[in-house]
Amino acid sequence: MNTDLASHLRFFVLLARYGNLASAARELNLTPPAATKRLAQLEARLGVRLVNRTTRHVSLTAEGETYLHHASRILDEIREMEDAVSSSHAVPKGLLRVNATLGFGRTTIAPIVSDFVKRYPQVEVQLDLTDRPVDLVESGIDLAIRFGTLPDQRLNARRVMPNRRFMCASPRYLEQHGVPERLDDVARHTCIVHRQNDDAYGIWRFEHAGRTETVKVHGKLSSNDGDIVLGWALDGHGILVRSEWDLAKYVESGRLRVVLPDYTQPSADLFVYYSNRRNQSARARAFIDYLMERFTGEG
Repeated sequence: MNTDLASHLRFFVLLARYGNLASAARELNLTPPAATKRLAQLEARLGVRLVNRTTRHVSLTAEGETYLHHASRILDEIREMEDAVSSSHAVPKGLLRVNATLGFGRTTIAPIVSDFVKRYPQVEVQLDLTDRPVDLVESGIDLAIRFGTLPDQRLNARRVMPNRRFMCASPRYLEQHGVPERLDDVARHTCIVHRQNDDAYGIWRFEHAGRTETVKVHGKLSSNDGDIVLGWALDGHGILVRSEWDLAKYVESGRLRVVLPDYTQPSADLFVYYSNRRNQSARARAFIDYLMERFTGEG
């Protein structure tokens, strides 16, 4: 493969990812006219139209979808080949693409990335924060750091730390409205709902004494942002379900109390996910080991 063809493949994968020429051009340090010319050259060489264009957006044609599928696979194999050849070198280097959730990525992963690149100055990290899980295989992301399990069987995972989920509320709320003694009592309380992915709205499922129990909850406040709902619980607006990772410092300080501690939701363990590649890069291995070191003290 010549360098020009590899460049065309990378350009098209970026164009498909961003959905517009301007963003792909910016990623490759090209001017918009240069990006337009590159696309025209690519389509002319292939003799087919790869995208349908509007003033601001592009969508893939059937031929474009086929080209993207093969381009992604070829680029992945090139990276795998280069990683395999360079794996004997002890110093991790090169670009590492990492994905994490918005709040956790901003408050916890970003500082870890900062310290990681100080230890490994030849590694360049691109950190993307998104609410929903990303498709690592199609997006070119190397590692995703997520709470809970992902259904994609194409991925490998390493558990970074266990993380159970409990109900909690502020002492002020519990003093005013009483402490639930049974799960049925929760349905009569004001609850704060954290909307996540495709979870059934307002239905909380718990594990207790080897059984699964559910309760339909009600409340005036809900959000898809975990930091916002946690703040509402601290302000005394109701009962909330959060993970022990989020609750630890507030329970220790007394600002929140765990409610019905024998009732827990399915665990939201922290995992780092990565594509099922035969040869993982030295930079990816180093980052995973660094995560384990920071969270558990294990390298």
